[in-house]
Amino acid sequence: MIFQDMDRIVFAGDSVTDMGSVQPVGEGLGDNAGRGYVRVIENLLSVCYPERRIRITNSGINGDTSRGLLARFQRDVVELAPDWVSICIGINDVWRQFDCPAMPNKHISPEEYEQNVEKMILMVKGNVKGIFLLSPYYMEPNAQDQMRARMDEYVAVCRELAKKHDCIFVDFQKLYEEYCSIRHSSFVAWDRVHPNQVGATLMAREFLSHCGFDYNHKG
Repeated sequence: MIFQDMDRIVFAGDSVTDMGSVQPVGEGLGDNAGRGYVRVIENLLSVCYPERRIRITNSGINGDTSRGLLARFQRDVVELAPDWVSICIGINDVWRQFDCPAMPNKHISPEEYEQNVEKMILMVKGNVKGIFLLSPYYMEPNAQDQMRARMDEYVAVCRELAKKHDCIFVDFQKLYEEYCSIRHSSFVAWDRVHPNQVGATLMAREFLSHCGFDYNHKG
């Protein structure tokens, strides 16, 4: 497993990462780290690797876009001196184009999204053990749906940036596409974005599948 004793993982993102975490940085006892995939990852690491003290930090903020995350990245990620950084952003970059169509100042194009995420990568690259890029997603199996088609453009940007900068790419869009081919998205999220505990568990399992995680680890 790639995480070692006393490693610190900072998870940066929007509401999907935040999920009720303490602001601006959530960690420690209770629900400080939120109730989403970040918390499930922390739970599984603690259960399966009790001998490794891994510090989980939630730097997600509800409603954030890549523009907003970039503006606070120095404070909420870099200055925390993480060993690993996870970036999950882009859902609101797309969503605002559909729920606020007459407010172009809130819209973030694929080109700006790419620039914003790449700047974040470069702010920590070389100073951390590794960077995770977690794709944005929309739980819509119909690839012709307008918002799903638009989201796929941002997923592609994320995938290419991961390849360019040797980041670990976690494809949540593919995860949900496969899951929703069996169960309807309402089983996971009524708005097709904010996951319940089933979705949080799916996302945590997918993240850990890229970490050499062993559910049968024996200390």
